[in-house]
Amino acid sequence: MSAQTDPADLPGVTKEQGPPGGAASRVPGPRAGRGGPDGTAGRDGGEGRVLNVFSHGVLVIWGLLVTMPLLWAVVSSFKDDTEIFGSPWSLPSVLHFDNWARAWDKANMGQYFLNSLIVVGGSLIGTMLLGSMAAYVLARFDFPGNRFLYFLFVGGMGFPVILALVPLFFVMKNMTLLDSYHGLILVYIAYSLPFTVFFLSGFFRTLPTSVAEAALIDGASHTRTFFQVMLPMAKPGLISVGIFNFLGQWNQYLLPTVLNVGDPDKKMLTQGLVALAVSQGYKGDWSGLFAGLTIAMLPVLAAYIIFQRQVVAGLTAGALK
Repeated sequence: MSAQTDPADLPGVTKEQGPPGGAASRVPGPRAGRGGPDGTAGRDGGEGRVLNVFSHGVLVIWGLLVTMPLLWAVVSSFKDDTEIFGSPWSLPSVLHFDNWARAWDKANMGQYFLNSLIVVGGSLIGTMLLGSMAAYVLARFDFPGNRFLYFLFVGGMGFPVILALVPLFFVMKNMTLLDSYHGLILVYIAYSLPFTVFFLSGFFRTLPTSVAEAALIDGASHTRTFFQVMLPMAKPGLISVGIFNFLGQWNQYLLPTVLNVGDPDKKMLTQGLVALAVSQGYKGDWSGLFAGLTIAMLPVLAAYIIFQRQVVAGLTAGALK
């Protein structure tokens, strides 16, 4: 048999080192995730976790502050007056659906709800149609006075509507538009156009120009390109600004109070809710008041719950493109 070679006699290997790959050669290094020798990465991770917990805590508190009054109003609409004052934080022992029927019929909330639906529906369609057309032209075409018109719309956002109430009243009176659905629809459209044009013009600028150019090369007119190509691409932005306009117009109180002064059957839901609060406060019918308040809230909550994904997509589309 041949003599075995001592590993220590190999070149470059000492007795203290041991053979290559042996136990003595495995020098433990720093473990992954522990950071550097000064612990910088560990401190950053700890600060990130603390910030994350703090931000989530603030969001939870804010969510409770927003949702608790709404839930309390909805729960109170199913109680009677004794339960509202005796046990305001408890669930109703019996669901009193007659509160809703009383608010809908006797307080005339049904008629006010229908009036608001007609006016807001008509004004929302007109606002979205005119606003999208104006925003598209301002965003995609260069012509003399383009920036002037754009900043004119933007300046309209900073003009307080309360300053225009007196001249607006006399203009509407001279045009015999007071106490009418179409008069309020026109005023709501003019009130909502500045924000709509400002929002959609920025959104239309983010859409690819090549798509519109391809449609024009294929023989489509500017009108057809807008309605069949560009408008469907702007759907997230349209839904977002539509939700904002719906909220603003549905909750509008100042304009209908000034422009609907003669015909009580033409009052909007906000006017009817104020009248209900005054009358039910004197009658002591607080359950009917909460039922009317819930009726006024439901369309707004339903619209946001249904279109919440589209709202978020429309708000973030410009940043993601």
